[in-house]
Amino acid sequence: MKIATFNMENIFHRDRSLVKKSVSQSLTAWIEEFDDLMKRDSRVDNEFVRMRELSFLLGFHKSSLEPYVVMRRKAGQLYLRKRNACLDYKASHLTHWNGWIKLYTTPIDEIAVQNKAKLITEVNPDILLLQEVEDRQSLMEFNENFLSEDVRFDEVMVVPGNDPNGLDLGIMTKNGYGIGSIKSHSNACVNGQIIFEKDFQRYEIFTPGGTSIWILSAHLKETGADIELAFNKRRFQTKYISEVYELLTTAGHKEIVIAGTFNSPSYCASLSPLLRETSLKEVQKHPTFNVDYDEGKDASYHSLGAYRMGVNLKQKDYMLLSPELFKKVRKTGMNRRGIWPEKRGQYRIYESVQSETQQASSHPIIWTKLST
Repeated sequence: MKIATFNMENIFHRDRSLVKKSVSQSLTAWIEEFDDLMKRDSRVDNEFVRMRELSFLLGFHKSSLEPYVVMRRKAGQLYLRKRNACLDYKASHLTHWNGWIKLYTTPIDEIAVQNKAKLITEVNPDILLLQEVEDRQSLMEFNENFLSEDVRFDEVMVVPGNDPNGLDLGIMTKNGYGIGSIKSHSNACVNGQIIFEKDFQRYEIFTPGGTSIWILSAHLKETGADIELAFNKRRFQTKYISEVYELLTTAGHKEIVIAGTFNSPSYCASLSPLLRETSLKEVQKHPTFNVDYDEGKDASYHSLGAYRMGVNLKQKDYMLLSPELFKKVRKTGMNRRGIWPEKRGQYRIYESVQSETQQASSHPIIWTKLST
């Protein structure tokens, strides 16, 4: 049995607010250019045009936030409403879709989509846990059109969580492994506050041998501007997950996997309820853990928060196993060949990854092969 976890960073479309921008690299140049134009005593027409462009890039002009058209769904049909109109127009061949609609998602480079498929194909797991999937239809289309028949999965499931930007959890299984049950903890609250902004899900997976294993998949709070808030929130989330784990073990379930994007390195105390206060073990600490190491001087360097020496990628993704499953590990590893490195030649990558926009994801895929 081979299990893998992978944060896809979406499949075909990603919310604009999540797309990494290179504005910071250009901001200084834009400001200098704008200042230079402002200081001139006289300007020609094309300089005025450039000033308008720069004012937009620097955030002075916000007209792009005004919608031209709003699309709404009513009774199973789509309707268009122009910004200054009072009538709704049914979207059909009669309206000819007159106008344009600003999309709040941006398409992902097709080569990046192909690299996602290449990464999954190379690992080829029986059970694949996914984070940051936009919807089930996209995952089904990806499974059908981008994975070859010998890699394709039989069961595909995405249960929407709390995130409004298309960052849902998914799971795919094949080779006789079936999804027995799914429980989302998206409604879990404390003092009226949602615990998981994204989601935490529990799966019971039936094996070809008739037994079952339990998988807990989670996407935890990422660190933002308020570091203390993120720390406390993440610690509360891991405490909740550890309690679910203990309930399963108390009920007699011994084969348990916890995996996903935890958004913090293992030394962080916010992960202590899982990493240090339970019997769970990280697969990266298994002696068979395999990964392509950094090249050159980085091979002997261990940066703070990295997976290990020579693997200087900030740790955000995890796979934890119960002691019973950890004993059954035959091989385990991490594949990061789909990640565009911060500096060229840092580690081996796919030839098809020629830029950051073409990378499969900024996250690696972590996998474990277990004896059954």
